[in-house]
Amino acid sequence: MTQQLAGHAPAPVTARMENHGNHMLKVAMQTGNDLLARVGSMVAYEGFVQYEPNPPAVRQIAKDWMTGEGAPLMKCSGDGLLYLSDYGANVVVINLNGDGISVNATNLLAFDAHLTWGVERVKSLAKFAGQGLWNTRISGQGWVALTSRGKPIVVDCGGGEDETYVDPDALVAWSPNLKVKGKRSFRAQSLIGRGSGEAYQMAFSGQGIVVVQPSEDSTDRLRVRG
Repeated sequence: MTQQLAGHAPAPVTARMENHGNHMLKVAMQTGNDLLARVGSMVAYEGFVQYEPNPPAVRQIAKDWMTGEGAPLMKCSGDGLLYLSDYGANVVVINLNGDGISVNATNLLAFDAHLTWGVERVKSLAKFAGQGLWNTRISGQGWVALTSRGKPIVVDCGGGEDETYVDPDALVAWSPNLKVKGKRSFRAQSLIGRGSGEAYQMAFSGQGIVVVQPSEDSTDRLRVRG
């Protein structure tokens, strides 16, 4: 039986964060290099790892999230290997090399605690979504793990004049230097009695990327308040 399961054993550690398969994150924990992770995402660990739900640093930042859609976070510290997942969602690992990324809170799995982060509002969408759209912006030197409902696609906006349009329900993350605006469109479902007949997309332009997931289920959607 051991030989039959050998193919699922952890691979040697090669980085701070890496995938174990498509649906699990492996984090090499070290004392002094804490991690912020979604509450409830721990599935296993080796060594000595401690957890602190909703630490003061998180409460201080999250209190500004007026929509109440902030992801509950816990601080993980110690030495060992930590395994995280989010109900079988695909895991995407990103090494920020001084760059930044804006993330939908429902798709944020974990990130290095020393990274600079905060909650911000996309004001250009206010006229489409009432108060606008809130997201988490993370930047610095360190690692971030995102989740996607299905294998995501990473769209390079190319830096040209053409815009990239994304359904908000499918959006995972984007480069924070991109210009963002909303565009209204006709929703075909209204022809069979679903919805108000009007929807909007997010239009991105500039130099950067947009990460899109294949799922558009309402439980995974990017949350906005009207």
